[in-house]
Amino acid sequence: MQTSAIVNAPIRRTRFARLAAVALGAFLAVVLALPAGVQAKNRPDSFADLADALLPTVVNISTTQKVEESPQRRQFEEFFEDFFNRRREGQPQPPGRQGPRRAPSSLGSGFVIDEDGYIVTNNHVIEGADEITVRFHDDTTMSAELVGRDDKTDLALLKVDTDRKLKAASWGDSTETRIGDWVLAIGNPFGLGGTVTAGIVSARSRDINAGPYDDFIQTDASINRGNSGGPMFNTDGDVIGVNTAIFSPSGGSIGIGFAIPSEIAENVVQQLREYGDVRRAWLGVRIQSVTEELAEGLRLDHPRGALVASVSEGGPAENAGIRQGDVILRFDGKDVGDMRELPRMVAETRIGKKVDVVVWRKGERETVEVDLGKLDEDALASFRDQESQPNGGTNGAETSSVLGMGLAELNEDARQRFGLDENAKGVVITEVDPSSSAAEKGLSPGDVIVEVDQEEVNAPGEVAQKIEQARKGGYRVVTLLVYNQGDFRWVAVRLG
Repeated sequence: MQTSAIVNAPIRRTRFARLAAVALGAFLAVVLALPAGVQAKNRPDSFADLADALLPTVVNISTTQKVEESPQRRQFEEFFEDFFNRRREGQPQPPGRQGPRRAPSSLGSGFVIDEDGYIVTNNHVIEGADEITVRFHDDTTMSAELVGRDDKTDLALLKVDTDRKLKAASWGDSTETRIGDWVLAIGNPFGLGGTVTAGIVSARSRDINAGPYDDFIQTDASINRGNSGGPMFNTDGDVIGVNTAIFSPSGGSIGIGFAIPSEIAENVVQQLREYGDVRRAWLGVRIQSVTEELAEGLRLDHPRGALVASVSEGGPAENAGIRQGDVILRFDGKDVGDMRELPRMVAETRIGKKVDVVVWRKGERETVEVDLGKLDEDALASFRDQESQPNGGTNGAETSSVLGMGLAELNEDARQRFGLDENAKGVVITEVDPSSSAAEKGLSPGDVIVEVDQEEVNAPGEVAQKIEQARKGGYRVVTLLVYNQGDFRWVAVRLG
């Protein structure tokens, strides 16, 4: 028995080894059969050569802001200066300060984008500055002038006057950047210039509520205060992003940083250089997201597109026939996957261009041609004024209760009770059952129902009738266009 055990042990190990070899061979065969893009790329042995080539393109930026002092504060400070200076026997007294004081410098980063002296940074780095100083990698300092800035994308373009040709970075294509790609961030964190950090792209198309065109690249490369305005490079040495924000409870890096993609930044910088500002196209609509319930109420197969909550009077959209309640599905040949995509599509389109817009209207697709206008603050202000003044109205005393909501016509008592405008149109909500779907969707007394399933209503009975029609049609959701304090929004309320 002992001999048998000694002889059989190596036999069992040999069989196990053969099985392991077969399994390993099968695994390698599968890996080798994968497309080249699916196989993992090796981590670079070092970023040193890349950093050496890119560091001269990155600059540190400091700003100074003049602060005017009151005469009372100046006299108070000079009194104490004289007092302490008199106590220093044999020491010369410094002359009194002349002119306004200067606030402490703020620190940020930037990068040279043209050898003639054009430098990109963040708008918030230079905002409010009276003087801007740029320090290069060789410790040379120069004064910079502001060429233009754009607060909507938080970008600014500076210019230094120099006879020498500067080392400039090149734009890359951020649309080709994939989650998991290696990136380098170079900047001036906490005033420590020329700092290089590496990481990967953690996510794309992040919306952090920083502006109307949010489409940030997220990275785990260390980005801290002072990195703002610095470049994010890919492993080819091209700029694919402008570092602009971090998410951190402490102010330091926790591995969540955000960069403006070069797809947006390059276009903005080009316009700042050419015009001194950014000239964007304007559609003239206010939009909201299409939720699953809204999609069901609008008879869409799945949530997509941008739902038009209101249309600017006399704007490009109204002139083209786009209506409140339309869902914009395609813009200039591109699918609108969700609401956030549409503002960027419009902003990146040439002013005056005629584009085809596909909308979903009452269960059918329609195509309209829109002649895009130019976005300006006067147009936006006019749009806001129109939103705060809905037209039309009826008086009456009819009341009703549907879907957990008490409804009433807009008579004088209702307007006074809820502080509604004299020209408000629709049916006012007087009470809401806290356990109802209406309450869950945020409806409250004082809200005005303007449309039900994209049909105008002027009396509580009309609301009840259209809801009953939807129920008999086998639908589980109705869509309500609701007006409150100058804003329109679409709400999907469950039936039953």
